[in-house]
Amino acid sequence: MLKGHQSWVFENKPVIQSAAAVVGPFEGRGPLGNDFDLVHGDSTLNQDSWEKAEKELLEEAGKTAIKKAGLTKDQVQFFIGGDLMNQIMSASFAARTFGMSFLGVFGACSTSMESLALASLLVNSGAAKFVLAGTSSHNSTAEKQFRYPTEYGSQKPPTAQYTVTGAGAALVADEGEGPVVTSATIGRIVDMGITDPFNMGAAMAPAAVDTIQAHLRDLRITPDHYDLIVTGDLAKVGHSIACELLEKHRVPIDHARFQDCGMMIYDYENQEVEAGGSGCACCAVVTYGHLLKRMKKGEFKRILVVATGALMSPISYQQGETIPCIAHAVSIEMGRSS
Repeated sequence: MLKGHQSWVFENKPVIQSAAAVVGPFEGRGPLGNDFDLVHGDSTLNQDSWEKAEKELLEEAGKTAIKKAGLTKDQVQFFIGGDLMNQIMSASFAARTFGMSFLGVFGACSTSMESLALASLLVNSGAAKFVLAGTSSHNSTAEKQFRYPTEYGSQKPPTAQYTVTGAGAALVADEGEGPVVTSATIGRIVDMGITDPFNMGAAMAPAAVDTIQAHLRDLRITPDHYDLIVTGDLAKVGHSIACELLEKHRVPIDHARFQDCGMMIYDYENQEVEAGGSGCACCAVVTYGHLLKRMKKGEFKRILVVATGALMSPISYQQGETIPCIAHAVSIEMGRSS
């Protein structure tokens, strides 16, 4: 199963039997709004805190994915998930509701593909038949924890990104119809010494490039093996840097095939999002709500999703630490009829 130094090849090709994406009202007004399973009209979700609202988002995404697969939660062996909150609170409390065995993971904004890679590993090895992988983020919870409460109204520089309010989940199975997960490359920590929490794209771009290179090297393939290579949430600043680094390292990726979820989810002209989207839900909802639908329509046969994460905390920032970053890549193909 191990291929090269840091990649797994899934010979049994676990199936993404279903997937779900739930978002807030701001994301629903973006260009991908019609691709999400549920768009809420109010970001509070009738809860008395932003944190409880985020938990609700993840619960809804998980329940929707399970229902779309024609299963009940009792049939799913494991839930693998995480989020940005301290002690991955949203995922842990959602797991309490699901009542299934829980593996909590933290990869910051890379959590969507980290959880999908681990779910595929369990299914491919025969350790599980059905695994739910999911993650969430909420603009107001992330702002309050990592920067300033939204009520503060602080101004942000053009390099800042807008945390996506939403949740995405995928139900991975050992058989069935749907796209299949063929491989995954687990990233390394890359820290270029950046300390500015309002410049996440620049911090994460080198990690994305490092993982892309490792994936191509381990599997002995070229970028044109994929119809699309998409990063998680580098947004405009980070995506531009990633393009420059790939060119510098002589990785020939056609810019038309190299995109970013943080640039896709919002309308730059009509939505004030600075450099673009970010947050655990950014890659999750774009992949599970938009990209998989395009695959099923026949627009893509193979895609590589490279979710990126900045592994910082309020404490590390306050202590003057730099921002360690990571990226995890998962390749998805239309391998079985759907």
